[in-house]
Amino acid sequence: MSGRGFFLALVIFTLLLVGLATLNGGVIALALPLVLYFTAAIYYRPTVPQLSAQRFLSTDRIFPDTPVTISLIIRNEGPPLEEIHIEDALPRGLELLQGNTELYTSLDSGQEVTLEYTVRGKRGDYRFSGFRATYREGAGLFEATSPVQASHRLIVRPRPARLKPMRIRPPQTRGFAGPIPARQGGAGVDFFTVREYQPGDQQRRINWKVAAHSESDLFTNVYEQERVADVGIILDAREQSYGDLPDHPLFEKVVQATASICEGYLNDGNRVGLLVYGGGIESAFPGVGKTQRQRILQVLARARPGRNFALETLRYLPTRFFPPRSQIILISPLLQADVDVLISLRALGYAVMVISPNLLLFDATQEDKAPDPLALRLALAERALLLQKVRRAGVQVIDWNTEVPIEQISRRYSVRSLAVNPTVEASR
Repeated sequence: MSGRGFFLALVIFTLLLVGLATLNGGVIALALPLVLYFTAAIYYRPTVPQLSAQRFLSTDRIFPDTPVTISLIIRNEGPPLEEIHIEDALPRGLELLQGNTELYTSLDSGQEVTLEYTVRGKRGDYRFSGFRATYREGAGLFEATSPVQASHRLIVRPRPARLKPMRIRPPQTRGFAGPIPARQGGAGVDFFTVREYQPGDQQRRINWKVAAHSESDLFTNVYEQERVADVGIILDAREQSYGDLPDHPLFEKVVQATASICEGYLNDGNRVGLLVYGGGIESAFPGVGKTQRQRILQVLARARPGRNFALETLRYLPTRFFPPRSQIILISPLLQADVDVLISLRALGYAVMVISPNLLLFDATQEDKAPDPLALRLALAERALLLQKVRRAGVQVIDWNTEVPIEQISRRYSVRSLAVNPTVEASR
């Protein structure tokens, strides 16, 4: 029953009560037409509408702030509906740009109507479940409401930036040509070693300076092969790593950087896997090509900082997810308890790189978080000691001041000399 129906029922009840209490037939007679009207409305009261619906999106995978048009086609599979109110449920986080999510109309049997509007949103995984249909009979006294399923999914993925991948040297590479030094002699551009001349060696590769010290032997330069490798990227999504805030703005920068780094290594032909470690564990198993790119971006679209008491430290990292002797890149502000885990990864034979966004400097630049200068200096000194301890374990560490774009940081560390020297600071 609608609000109008409740009001009419209250008026009828009041008139009858007053008429019986005062024994006034005129008041009771005044209520009779209303009783007949209400009785007819009950007889013709609406049943649950029989609707079917289909939802279409202009695209279901977009980048942030990209408009997408949503079309909801509704068909009446039952008797004619004189007045129906259709209200679509917009997932939280989407912004309505054009159109309306509500519609008042009438539908004959078999007739279709289209509800269309345009939205946009930030990074996330948005799920449309359905809409609510409310049917009222002609008098508007009774209504019937029914949820109608029209499911769909909109994935807003982070937009990767174009960058040159950082130089890495994993202990083991794969058997295909690529940009990563393979620690083996063969075809390449960088000098590797010198060996005795063998028939068939190109004359331009003879090392005449070394041969000059020998009376009869010639020596040939051997260059280092370059191949592709397995790269495992870990995104730290633990809430305590971001100041115990579930929606810390630094996390969006970290997700954007993770997408860009994955994109760079995939473009070079490497096999890349992604692990999001936080409130739970989400992953994209190692793979190559455009399909793997879509998988990684989809995982990053769902990434949110979370808290899980079983995953408070990196101790429970599923190391079997990463191929043996491969490259691991951890993107994390780092906690004190993480140092021992990084040392253990090095002991297992992995090459480890840590890209550590500086949470202290990021918070210091926020207008509502002006820290005490002395406290900030002490905290930065403590962080420097933590990073130095990690470096001494043979881990390459990049202290990332997030005011510097990740593209610029990557460009610095793509130079071989910077990749070999792990003491260069990215925050300069």
